[in-house]
Amino acid sequence: MTVLTQGCAVDNVTPLGGDVYEIDTRMAGFSGITAGYLILGERPCLVETGTSTSAPVVIDALASLGVGPEDLATIVVTHIHLDHAGGVGDLAAHYPSAEIVVHEKGARHLADPSRLMASARMVWGDKLDVLFGTLAPTDAARIRSLGDTGSVDLGGGRRLDSHYSPGHAKHHVGLLDSGTGDLYVGDAAGVYLPETGDLRPATPPPDFDLRTALDSIALFEALGPQRLLFSHYGPVGDVKETLGRSAEELRVWVDLTRQAHSEGLDLDHAVAMVSARTRERYAALDDAADADTAERFELLSGAPSNVAGILHWLNKISPSTGD
Repeated sequence: MTVLTQGCAVDNVTPLGGDVYEIDTRMAGFSGITAGYLILGERPCLVETGTSTSAPVVIDALASLGVGPEDLATIVVTHIHLDHAGGVGDLAAHYPSAEIVVHEKGARHLADPSRLMASARMVWGDKLDVLFGTLAPTDAARIRSLGDTGSVDLGGGRRLDSHYSPGHAKHHVGLLDSGTGDLYVGDAAGVYLPETGDLRPATPPPDFDLRTALDSIALFEALGPQRLLFSHYGPVGDVKETLGRSAEELRVWVDLTRQAHSEGLDLDHAVAMVSARTRERYAALDDAADADTAERFELLSGAPSNVAGILHWLNKISPSTGD
């Protein structure tokens, strides 16, 4: 492996220090939607693959950093949603020596993605092909399943420690780098828009649960990370304030959706109400904001998906007990 530490040949790679490189996967042709991260040590590790359609972009980015087909040791995903893990099958084929690491509740869907893809097709329809592509299956023998905790060997005594963090999804983990203190938060802390500093929850159906989501955020704070690396999108250094905002945003969206639910509003009307009452919280949705930024923010964490996930949860719990 030839390691290139001074710059790179593509414009979607950003060095973050500590041999960590952010890769813009250019999801659906957009910049700043989904990030993958390469930890370039003795045992190179890719955290998050992006979508299947992003696989060529990620491969080119790794090549620009000197990582060839035989060099990548590990591919690990925070969870199996297609914007995070849709490229696993394609990248596993390109990097035949890489071990694929995922929480045990998501492993079978990487080996046989048929149910996951069928469910995604029901949600996204024809948009599925443009936004995500098709998750290709991975040989089950190459998949290592994680329990509530686990670790990935990065070489040289450095490791990536996995911590089960459901709430957003039942197969979600956070990943703490022992060398840098970076915490890869997936979607458990919401989505972050670096241009405006906006932070919004990610509460899609069917797995969202408020209590476990808040517990996961509390776990992240207790781990004492030095920096948060959002899959959507990028690094954030103010850990305590950011995680506090993550919890606050969850409560705001749940309270408003609960109000709509108690008033008997259907999904469309609930979305309209919650969207209107949260709009002023986000600079990206200000009337003076750039239209492309607003479009990207909605693609990152759309109100219809968030409200649908919270309503799904509310319909499962006792209305009298709330969370």
